Amino acid sequence: MAISDDIQRYMPSAADRDPPRGVPLAYKEAVLLVDPVEPEFRGEVDDKYQYSLDNQDNSVHGWIGGSGDPAASASATGFWVVTPSIEFKNGGPLKRELTSHTGPTSLAVFLGPHYVGRDMVIRFEEGESWKKVLGPVFIYLNSGDPSRKRDLWEDAKARARAEVSRWPYTFPGSPDFAKPCERGSVTGRLWVRDAAAKQQQQPAAMAYVGLAAPGQPGSWARESKRYQFWTRATSDGRFSIGNVREGVYSLYAWVPGVLGDYVHASSVTVTPASAVDAGDLVFEPPRSGPTLWEIGVPDQSAAEFHVPDPDPRYASRLFLDRGTYRQYGLWERYAALYPDGDLVFTVGESNHSRDWFFAHVTRMVAPGKNNTVVPTTWQIRFHLDEVVAGGTYTLRVALAASHMASLQVRVNGGGDSGAGGAGAPPALLMGDNNAIARHGIRGTEWNLDFRIEGRLLNQGDNTIHITQASALNQFVGVMYDYIRLEGPSM
Repeated sequence: MAISDDIQRYMPSAADRDPPRGVPLAYKEAVLLVDPVEPEFRGEVDDKYQYSLDNQDNSVHGWIGGSGDPAASASATGFWVVTPSIEFKNGGPLKRELTSHTGPTSLAVFLGPHYVGRDMVIRFEEGESWKKVLGPVFIYLNSGDPSRKRDLWEDAKARARAEVSRWPYTFPGSPDFAKPCERGSVTGRLWVRDAAAKQQQQPAAMAYVGLAAPGQPGSWARESKRYQFWTRATSDGRFSIGNVREGVYSLYAWVPGVLGDYVHASSVTVTPASAVDAGDLVFEPPRSGPTLWEIGVPDQSAAEFHVPDPDPRYASRLFLDRGTYRQYGLWERYAALYPDGDLVFTVGESNHSRDWFFAHVTRMVAPGKNNTVVPTTWQIRFHLDEVVAGGTYTLRVALAASHMASLQVRVNGGGDSGAGGAGAPPALLMGDNNAIARHGIRGTEWNLDFRIEGRLLNQGDNTIHITQASALNQFVGVMYDYIRLEGPSM
């Protein structure tokens, strides 16, 4: 089975998952192979979610059948699912979905809730009509020397690139499928103007720029009804989105390394053969004051944080040196790494890639018995040379994922500060994307702002406590994307 250049392997059979050869783990999709037909798989976990991909990376995946022994098979045969466009998929380029897994099974998922949750479910008003063309996708078969299976994968990738270049197809007979002549384009240039930056504005280098249903900043990530069209900006912020279906859209963007989401104030109308020039657009990311310190990188992912080694009992050999977050049971590793107390991060001394666990999870206090879990409280310790007692500081917390989580923030032992300000109720049970259990490194972005009165801070040493207070089960928690403390307004 192959889903990417670095995720390829021989796979167990479906029979290996059934008792007594396989033992179910914390959920039915994850099975420990204790007595597989082929002993090479003994001791590994098989779970379809280990092989999920972001929409933007999911253009081709599939299987190669046939023995590696030339005497046993005249040729190897490849079976590939090729998706030439993601315009009809829900959730945009970062939405993650299933690909191929043990069966052998290969999927082409058009609309699914995985890694987002109920927000992805399409809802209709009474009497509302709806129509959307899903696909087509291309099923590609190839064959070759059984001792050179990698060649079949390279050929499948080449075919996928060819199908992408042919999109939109001209052969579909349905009048609802928009042909090339029925589509338009949108171009422009995106700039970033950060109030804290010395330069007035900078090009939004490598920004994700897209057209989706009209909405609010970031709403594209939870949208299923309409089509989406995305591109990456060049290093100077220029973008071109081609083959756009006729319609009225919002223009969205986000920039790796820059906090927040952008949406153009005016809608964009695309008509057949139109070439819309959006001109120069300026994204002003959220900012209340100068950065005092920051943890992580704002990139809608938790990949830069510490992903632990797996429990040796559940290690999948393929992911020991790549995609470690795909290993089973990492939520249990937190208690193993922090047996005597919760995580403490000291600004200026700690390193986020080593000292910040990739997921703020619960602590299991009775593993193997009743799986009792309790909330956990992380500390951020930092020093301030001076404090404006009458000023308002802002703690910005960007989450890459959240599953039934509740965050509570306390400053220097004071009362809770909820999203929106000191004294506000904490954010309760945010999200249901299940990204922690399903080996994700992102779900959907959540941006929380906590206002902190200057009188709560000390000139000198300070501590912010962040409690993930929900303890429904071991899969509840958040993945942080980025945390920043800002001083009073400039």
